[in-house]
Amino acid sequence: MPFGILEDKVLQSTAVPGTACLNDQTDLPPELHSIPTSRLKHGTGRYAHILLVPQPSDDPNDPLNWPLWQKDGILFLVGLSAAVVGAYGPMLSPGFVPISAQLHITVSVLSQSTAWLILTLGATLFIANPFAKVYGKRPVYVLASLLLLAASIWGAVTTEYSSFLGSRIVGGLGMAPYEVLVQATIGDLYYVHQRATRIAAWNLFLLCGIAGGSLVSGYIIQDLGYRWTFGVCAILFGVFAVGIVMAVPETAYNRKKIAAGVTVAENPDGIKAQEAGTEVMEKRDDVEIEQVSQSPTSQPVRKKMSYAQSLRIFTGRYTHASYWKVFARPFVVFFYPAVLWAFLIYGTTLTWIVVFSVVNGVIFVEPPYNFSVSQTGLISLSPFILTIIGELMSGPINDWICLRLAQRNHGVYEPEFRLVLMAVVAILGTVGFYGFGATVHYQTHWSGPVLTFGLANMALAFASTCVFGYVLDAYPKLAEEAFVAINARNFLTFGLTYFVNDWLAEQGALAVFSILGSCFLGVVALTIPLWIFGKRIRSWISRNQFLNEFMTDI
Repeated sequence: MPFGILEDKVLQSTAVPGTACLNDQTDLPPELHSIPTSRLKHGTGRYAHILLVPQPSDDPNDPLNWPLWQKDGILFLVGLSAAVVGAYGPMLSPGFVPISAQLHITVSVLSQSTAWLILTLGATLFIANPFAKVYGKRPVYVLASLLLLAASIWGAVTTEYSSFLGSRIVGGLGMAPYEVLVQATIGDLYYVHQRATRIAAWNLFLLCGIAGGSLVSGYIIQDLGYRWTFGVCAILFGVFAVGIVMAVPETAYNRKKIAAGVTVAENPDGIKAQEAGTEVMEKRDDVEIEQVSQSPTSQPVRKKMSYAQSLRIFTGRYTHASYWKVFARPFVVFFYPAVLWAFLIYGTTLTWIVVFSVVNGVIFVEPPYNFSVSQTGLISLSPFILTIIGELMSGPINDWICLRLAQRNHGVYEPEFRLVLMAVVAILGTVGFYGFGATVHYQTHWSGPVLTFGLANMALAFASTCVFGYVLDAYPKLAEEAFVAINARNFLTFGLTYFVNDWLAEQGALAVFSILGSCFLGVVALTIPLWIFGKRIRSWISRNQFLNEFMTDI
């Protein structure tokens, strides 16, 4: 029972999906003593003692084998797009009062347009994910970029509210892939010991877009008019669309399972070997250990695709499962305890953050603060700075904790190690949500609500690293489906943003944010049973016949 995590009573310790041999050290558990780890692929430099999880193939077209600069370049491009996507939703919030006057509508109706964008985004996830799962992520990225470009141009030229609302809905269609595919792309490109840092980098782009968008848009709305917020987005989406077309190849890859010493399963039938020689199964101490053959003729040498070939939009089919089954999987995986936990953590935290952006344009333009539009936008400077600090800390610390705990656990890694930083999330979120409501209610100096607003965003920075890192490591083959299920939180966000201003006017900031803070603490507390029983849950799911048949690509 490492660190309070209950061992499974049915499968061998390392047979549980998600559990992995991460450190090449001498004090491995007894069932792993016979694994020839010298025959496995290791990291380089200071990670030379780390077994690569997952084990890459020998194919130069395997994304795991791409140079690190190329992987980070791909993440940088999709991350920049995600940043503007993050800004696209709340960018109008500093100017809700003047914009509603220009469109001849109420502030409540204008805030509802953001809610409809979020609803469209949430519904589109269930279409974008199956398509990406079947045909790859590249065509979805390209289409999303073009939709965002078109919606931004539309929003910049329209003058009627009905047309304005239409542009926002089309924008929601384009935003959806950046809610779910970037995390899965990280799973395609990086090894376990690299993922938390990259997830933090993606989340840094996204959250800085959410916070920084309002920061910049306040000045744009005040000096140039709100239509130029769409104009700037159109310019950026146009540039990024070119970058994605030219420099983001397909990252999906059908990789054979060759992870030696990483996956161990019971094998009562004895020795088994594949004729192709790419994998060898040996029975030792009643466990089946996959090993990578070092034979130079074990598999044909494949040529690396040319740059022109990598620009193809469609590169084949990546699953043999029927489309309806791929479409239905997010609804099934939603009820996996880990995914349901992730939905509640990420959903409540991010939704409450969106609530800030909706209500700030009302709270701070009224007494006692009396902020201008540009000053209201400057409120986002606090979450912008604290989000950067949080992301710079959370990713590297999370990866470091996982490596240290794996070393202390005799070289065996458990996905639950990703959950340690949820303690930091609880502290930051409590101060952020309760503090914001109290400081606004008691009309403290403006620095009070502004600082607590930033701390709530910092909590999300840490939470995202824990949530997506855990799910990606626990269920790597169901990453896209799991992220769709998690981002069903958009329906929660839609419901709350639709009526939050009316709720705020009726009950006040103290009551609203006290309720939100209590809900936040309640779902964060669920991390404790997940830590204790997470490994047994993963084992049970792996042994469930229906889930094995329905969730695999057959």
